[in-house]
Amino acid sequence: MKNFKKLTAIGAAVALTLGLTACGGSGGAAASAGSTGAAGTELASGSAENTSKSGQVFRTLDEIKESGEINIGVFSDKSPFGYVDENGDYQGYDIYFADRLAKDLGVKANYVSTEAANRIEYLQTGKVDVILANFTVTDERKEEVDFALPYMNVSLGVVSPSDKVVKSLDDLTADDPVIVISGTTAETYLIENYPNLTLQKYDTYANAKNALENGNGVAWVNDNTEVLAFASENDGYEVGIATLGSKDTIAPAVTKENQTLLDAINGEIKSLGEEQFFHKDYEETLVDTYGADYEDELVVEGGVTE
Repeated sequence: MKNFKKLTAIGAAVALTLGLTACGGSGGAAASAGSTGAAGTELASGSAENTSKSGQVFRTLDEIKESGEINIGVFSDKSPFGYVDENGDYQGYDIYFADRLAKDLGVKANYVSTEAANRIEYLQTGKVDVILANFTVTDERKEEVDFALPYMNVSLGVVSPSDKVVKSLDDLTADDPVIVISGTTAETYLIENYPNLTLQKYDTYANAKNALENGNGVAWVNDNTEVLAFASENDGYEVGIATLGSKDTIAPAVTKENQTLLDAINGEIKSLGEEQFFHKDYEETLVDTYGADYEDELVVEGGVTE
């Protein structure tokens, strides 16, 4: 899927709503004057001053603007969605959006490195204001966080070595360990639908990739975007199952009851849809990995899914 021709992005400046400050242009973390936080950032600045009915803490939109900084939980090891480049700057599809969100709010982006299993915890304890870490929307997660409108489609997929491609999980036994990342929809799906499989669980994407390369499992089950990217960038691996389970969406998440921030993010996503922002995001960050053929399948504009 390499070397596909990039599509022409549509640029139409629009006025943002919900009190957001409009700013022209956008870029990756390294190019954004409105972003801070290098690799290894773990503690968010600012303090959460509000408590929800369930005991979760958060900062309102006004408090975030007053502080001049928004704390955003992102991945640091999940290329091409959220990763740290050779200069120590955050890059990727989620970061491209996060940069623009911070700019339009008129604040700096402070990036806080997160892992799949602690995304909800970081919101509930006030360590971050918003999660933009390839976060799949599920009914179970809706009970613990509030999701904004989606900006990407996703489903699960399975990648395995080319000399022994896994094309059906029904062919596996307990003697065929399957690699998953703790706290992901892949883990939940396999536990519910394939309880007899042996799962090799890892906390980070980097460790899961290393495990597959080292032969610790017969296959790796994860978001299909991730396994497709792995197979395209690493010789000797093939995606035998491109779509597993239901089709889902990826969206930003905020702490329960943080309505002002949720409304602002929803307004931003709707407004960015008018300028086809997420298609441009894809073309800047994902097209080299997936090619132009996947663009319309993966990208969601304006929070509207078909």
